[in-house]
Amino acid sequence: MTVALALSHRTHYAYQLPVSQSRQLLRLTPRQAAGQRILSTRIEISPQPQEMATRSDAFGNQLTALLILEEHRALDIEAEAQIELVPSDDVDLRASPSWEHTAARLQSPIDGPSWEATQFCYPSPRVGLEGALDFCRDLFIPRRSVLDIGWGLCERIFNSIEYCEGVTSVNTPVAEVLRHRQGVCQDFAHSAIACLRAYGLAARYVSGYLRTRHRQGTADSGAADASHAWFSVWCPKFGWTDFDPTNNQQPSQSHITLAWGRDYGDVSPTIGFIQGGGEQTLEVAVQVTEQTSSDSPSQ
Repeated sequence: MTVALALSHRTHYAYQLPVSQSRQLLRLTPRQAAGQRILSTRIEISPQPQEMATRSDAFGNQLTALLILEEHRALDIEAEAQIELVPSDDVDLRASPSWEHTAARLQSPIDGPSWEATQFCYPSPRVGLEGALDFCRDLFIPRRSVLDIGWGLCERIFNSIEYCEGVTSVNTPVAEVLRHRQGVCQDFAHSAIACLRAYGLAARYVSGYLRTRHRQGTADSGAADASHAWFSVWCPKFGWTDFDPTNNQQPSQSHITLAWGRDYGDVSPTIGFIQGGGEQTLEVAVQVTEQTSSDSPSQ
């Protein structure tokens, strides 16, 4: 059954001192993806930017560039979208090619999809490979299907790394996460990606939202506390398949895809620089609400 959702992502920066100029890059527009249709999007900025333009980045995510020249002590960004999530066919994970065959295809790509996937095979700024082989070596048995390994990694990370806020940052190395066995969704995703890339496989970082407040839990009237992250594995037969190790599941109609890239650095919702400002505080509020047919926008 198709699910209609309304997404709201509000960001508020407060500055100790006046800001004379602000340049920002935003990745806050959900992308068209398998099982996901974007019906409408809107971004509002206060104070009003003197320049505002959109383009696609290297991974096909929509990027919004802002220039604000008006002096300000606060910056408010409101991003909204209307989205439809459509059921997709279940993939038989064990019917995917072996991990050895997939790695060989990526070493010698023969078509567009395999060429595109090769950029996700190597270490990236926030995904080093140290510690990855020891963490997952026993999962890579000969001729095991690559997507079955993806699911095995999902389960292992869920069961062996404690979800714990405040102990890591976006710059925490994978090796440290695997050593201390603590982190949040971005650490879970980075760890899985490191393991797959250590064996020559293509894995990408996916950012988005989850229609639940609880890690394992129950839906809570369609609201989400914050952004979410998971990982995706490529294979020649099925293309990209997503796994959510924070919740030990494959993403479904509870997940909204925002952007993807090599790691968190490629999909950061906001990044930029300011002149002035002194100390700053950041508040983010995300809400995902299921819409009835009467709420959905006309097409």
